[in-house]
Amino acid sequence: MHAESVELGLPASAGAIPDYPMARTARCPFDPPPELRAVQSETAITKVRLWDGSTPWLVTRYADQRALLADPRISADITLAGYPHPSAGLAARTGQTRSFVGMDDPEHARLRRMVTALFTVKRAETLRPVIQRITDCLIDDMLSGPKPVDLVEAFALPVPSKVICELLGVPYADHGFFQHNSRILVSRDQAPERSAAAQSELIGYLDRLVATKLANPTQDLLSKLAVEQVATGNLPQREAAAMGMLLLVAGHETTANMIALGTLALLEHPGQLAALRDCDDPTLIAGAVEELLRYLTILQSGRRRVALADIDLHGQLIHAGDGVIFPSDAGNRDEEVFTDPDRLDVQRDARGHLAFGFGVHQCLGQALARVELQVAYGTLFRRVPGLRLAVDLDQVPFKHDGLVYGVYELPVTW
Repeated sequence: MHAESVELGLPASAGAIPDYPMARTARCPFDPPPELRAVQSETAITKVRLWDGSTPWLVTRYADQRALLADPRISADITLAGYPHPSAGLAARTGQTRSFVGMDDPEHARLRRMVTALFTVKRAETLRPVIQRITDCLIDDMLSGPKPVDLVEAFALPVPSKVICELLGVPYADHGFFQHNSRILVSRDQAPERSAAAQSELIGYLDRLVATKLANPTQDLLSKLAVEQVATGNLPQREAAAMGMLLLVAGHETTANMIALGTLALLEHPGQLAALRDCDDPTLIAGAVEELLRYLTILQSGRRRVALADIDLHGQLIHAGDGVIFPSDAGNRDEEVFTDPDRLDVQRDARGHLAFGFGVHQCLGQALARVELQVAYGTLFRRVPGLRLAVDLDQVPFKHDGLVYGVYELPVTW
């Protein structure tokens, strides 16, 4: 074994530090990169090389990911030296503004509490009829129009976009603007200037919207922030706009990609699709959503952190100031936790997956996302039982360049 490999915790077969993120294979587009799985099988922790030449630690296994994501010695503060930014674009945006996902407690908890009540399981369930109405209307429009159709544009993207607009109080008429800028923000390949400009455009737009809500509040989240936090001096208006941007972008990008990619995965696994389509049991549908979240794990850049203190992990010393990456896609395919993890099984008990993260930074909108996915999958296949791909799988354009995995378009017919 090379001395460098020993020092850096690399597997015995490694002669150099591998680049991260790693490439998927076209033969298995729903699976994590083969190189990542190979590293996971050989070592629990190793160094990887990022776009800027930095070499943070990669923690590959489920139990270690859960333990460290809940460890107060691991920081989410994106302003700290050593933080492993996923791209030059995200690094360039660090100085513009921060949201609570890039902070530690107590500031993280203080800001998150301002909106937590609107994202509880109970609140998400009250939105189910609204989500069902939006879903049915979009399917009505799709069925009455020409085919084939791009399921991303016709269904997967507008479902969560309409829902988050209604929740936040953002005019859906502006969806072209915010979807365009969101796509730039979640791309790894954008130039830093363009990425920073897209964030500035979105924050400026939401800043003006918060000002409007201050003058004329309505029953929505931005009005609640404006009246309860901005008007009382608890939160600067610009920070309220930044919080709104986080919720708007995260509230539609991730769910839209899950709807489209999950639909494609089910179409490619007809036995699993039949089990879901032929069932009206909400418990099975909810379980299928958990399995799809585990199996697909669309965050493909890993969760990024910085060590605040020295941490020993399996004999490797993570020094204070070292960057640490937790690839949830690998954790969710850990055979020590999930039997036959590379198999999609909608009847599997997949609860406990890491698709929404773990610890205090676990995804705020997970309850809403679950309801949206349950309604979307449960309704789409019931109302369009003959849904099928209109092209060969190898013609579907996957989002290999994004922080979030998915497809750019999904041509379907019935």
